[in-house]
Amino acid sequence: MITVDEIKRMLPHRYPMLLVDRVTELVPGERASGLKAVTCNEPWYEGMPDTATEEDYHYPWTVLIESWCHVAGVLVTWDRPNPDVRSGKAMLLGGIADAEFHRPVVPGDVVEHHVRLARQVGETYVFEGESLVGKETALTIGRLTMTMRPASDLAVPPAADQSATDQSVADQPVTAPPAAEPHVPGPSLPDPPVPDPF
Repeated sequence: MITVDEIKRMLPHRYPMLLVDRVTELVPGERASGLKAVTCNEPWYEGMPDTATEEDYHYPWTVLIESWCHVAGVLVTWDRPNPDVRSGKAMLLGGIADAEFHRPVVPGDVVEHHVRLARQVGETYVFEGESLVGKETALTIGRLTMTMRPASDLAVPPAADQSATDQSVADQPVTAPPAAEPHVPGPSLPDPPVPDPF
């Protein structure tokens, strides 16, 4: 079992975007399972009015997928932790296909994510799996692609280079825009007919 303190040593995610509480199973190069307890104190519910319905409390689907991805991230980084995205390799989502939502997730639910590594080509990983609440399937993912890239490739250029670029732009002569042609109104056209919906 991998607890949250260990997860934080593997992934760069922090509150409010650390979306897995515990990894319950990890078979390197094959699969991982993890838990996410959903509560009404999460930031997605901030400002929810007292008149909100249960449907208003449905956990955002995009956040549920992100939570599932964190279990995939642990599977990829278990042997080479990288809690600082500014160094080493950064995880990038390549794409997702065949994601289906089957059951809403609400506060009080404990979601169990199951991630399987379907294929690996170099630093690119293809996953599949599902998320359950009890015995009910909430989410299935047919294919999700993640790739690892050097963090240095994603870094912002040094400030010195940027100031040189800014200076070269500043050295360009400033010219006035061309004078606009005077607007001559044409004949007015009637409004198009509104189709009858019945």
